[in-house]
Amino acid sequence: MESFNHKLNSHFEHWIGPRDPRVRGWLLLDNYLPTFALTVVYLLIVWIGPKYMRDRLPYSCRGLLLMYNVCLTLLSLHMFSELVPAVWHGHYNFFCQNTYSGPEVDTKVMRTLWWYYFSKLIEFMDTFFFILRKNNHQITFLHIYHHATMFNIWWFVMNWVPCGHSFFGAMLNSFIHVVMYSYYGLSSIPAMRPYLWWKRYLTQLQLIQFFLTVSHSTCAVLWPCGFPVGWTCFQISYMFTLIILFANFYFQTYQKIKPSSKELQNGSRDTKQHANGTENTHKKLRVD
Repeated sequence: MESFNHKLNSHFEHWIGPRDPRVRGWLLLDNYLPTFALTVVYLLIVWIGPKYMRDRLPYSCRGLLLMYNVCLTLLSLHMFSELVPAVWHGHYNFFCQNTYSGPEVDTKVMRTLWWYYFSKLIEFMDTFFFILRKNNHQITFLHIYHHATMFNIWWFVMNWVPCGHSFFGAMLNSFIHVVMYSYYGLSSIPAMRPYLWWKRYLTQLQLIQFFLTVSHSTCAVLWPCGFPVGWTCFQISYMFTLIILFANFYFQTYQKIKPSSKELQNGSRDTKQHANGTENTHKKLRVD
């Protein structure tokens, strides 16, 4: 197994270039196999889980969900509050920043980005809660694609470009996750649900995030500073896949289904249905 890991890592270095020695020995980073294996296990649970739950009652998970969302909100806030002062006081260049700046700021950024990478493993729990609660309509291609790819992509980021220009997407996404997991934490409290009217704006924020990340990555291509251009081009390409998928989600969830004039005229009928608990509402899917 050790020989196989060495060959695999050598293969990566042959195609991508030498790995950053500063993260050697960090948890899960020395070999790709654990990250890949955990992703395979995740996909197997996604496939087997709904089949296992098919003839079983859904679990509530209310208290566990609240604790989970609070913890991820705090972790996201911690990562955001670590990255912002680090890159500001470390005089990171917004347009392009190489992976070798001051040792102190680079170390702080790398440590925070490792937590960001590890948080993508923790976020697999999003899907597992859907399965346990039998919310299978929320386990979409977008949801699985985003969760599975982010964990793997960030293993490569941490091994080759663990600081420098890589900080921006993680910093921005950490802020979005503060808002997002706060929302889902509140939504796990039934009394709060009537007041949570701003879910659609989460997707709008996520789309803005992707466009800002594309713009930031493009700057490093137009004004190079030694940060690997191949990585920025890959990030731009990946962001466009998310823009397409999230935009399609937004259209399908919030724009496609609108009440017709006939439905508006039958408002009293709809009100009666709602009072009787028989209203057929359009389910809004969760994306991360």
